Amino acid sequence: MDRKSVRVKIFGSEYPLRGESEEFTKKVATHVDQMITSVHDKIPEQPPLTISVLAALNITEDYFKEKEKGTQLLSSLEYEIAKITNYLDTSINSTES
Repeated sequence: MDRKSVRVKIFGSEYPLRGESEEFTKKVATHVDQMITSVHDKIPEQPPLTISVLAALNITEDYFKEKEKGTQLLSSLEYEIAKITNYLDTSINSTES
């Protein structure tokens, strides 16, 4: 795995980052920058550390919500696959009799 180095700008500061994909690293950094800027726009009087922590909490909340959606979708798919498998097994067994 060749990790690419890329410089990104987040909330006015530049950071050198390494990642497997330069494009993906930039996309992640842009998302973080947008979240921090969004929080800052709502409460500009707060210090940068507070803004960053609140942005991190927002990003993490979004992550957990999406993760839960994925878990629910997987459970739903497993349930549907089990129903189809049961139907097929029943159909096959009834034609063999």
